[in-house]
Amino acid sequence: MTNAIGHDPEDEIEASRAPLMDHLIELRMRLIICVAALFIGFGVCFAFADQIFLFLVTPFTVAQKLLAAQHAGGHHGPFDLLLALLGLKDIPQTDTKALGLVYTAALEFFFTKLKLAGFGAVVLTFPVLAWQLYRFVAPGLYKNERHAFLPFLIASPVMFILGAALVYYVMLPFVLWFSLSQQISTAGISIQLLPKVSDYLTLVTTLLLAFGLCFQLPVVVSLLGMAGIVSSKLLRDGRRYAIVGVFIAAAILTPPDPISQMTLAIPMCLLYEIAIWCVWLIERRKAKDEREQNKDVVAV
Repeated sequence: MTNAIGHDPEDEIEASRAPLMDHLIELRMRLIICVAALFIGFGVCFAFADQIFLFLVTPFTVAQKLLAAQHAGGHHGPFDLLLALLGLKDIPQTDTKALGLVYTAALEFFFTKLKLAGFGAVVLTFPVLAWQLYRFVAPGLYKNERHAFLPFLIASPVMFILGAALVYYVMLPFVLWFSLSQQISTAGISIQLLPKVSDYLTLVTTLLLAFGLCFQLPVVVSLLGMAGIVSSKLLRDGRRYAIVGVFIAAAILTPPDPISQMTLAIPMCLLYEIAIWCVWLIERRKAKDEREQNKDVVAV
């Protein structure tokens, strides 16, 4: 069967076939490029590890300012805090002491910077890694599948960045504000939060990865819809179970406070609805292509 322009789709695959050794050589080349990109990214991130870590500590300083403003009478509860984080309420300028993070082992901060450089290298070189993966699998795809796959390479990092931004600007300041609010200072006892640099980095990277991966929901579901594994009807029928699963995942991935859980659960529910809409559009396009193809066959 030929497509709308008279070419057999099987010929596209046949023309791109290569001996096994050629595939292995190409795979080696792609892996070398990925490893080289990771090494370069690691070197760049390690050179700026101090600056990157200070950037990641910024939500901690914001939380400290929010707590100081609350003690000064500017904020009275978590919803006022949430409005301030969203930029809907000003934070009064108050004097705050310097933020303190500690490390208890001689090389702890050095290894923390190594971990930070590794994490940053993956994030920084993701476009290169994704492009190399696409270039390797593209010869095995039909031409229309290659064109359909490219938007997902763009949507995936965009959605990851949106999830990471939600963590950085909303989730982390609130979690750290909640942690700072548990401190006790009396005449004879002082209980203060002094997080280790390694523990803080683990918290940040865990939340960034959790939210970034959860925000891939529309991308993953759309790919499944394109492959015919799921349908918009199936997704609509399973909406109630999906919502329960979203709230369970939010309870597991976020700190144990309701606002943090809602911060992840509500966007996930919205992303699920967007995924249903995306799959519906894919189904409409498939149906339209099939009708046009059938018309061409009848015409021939």
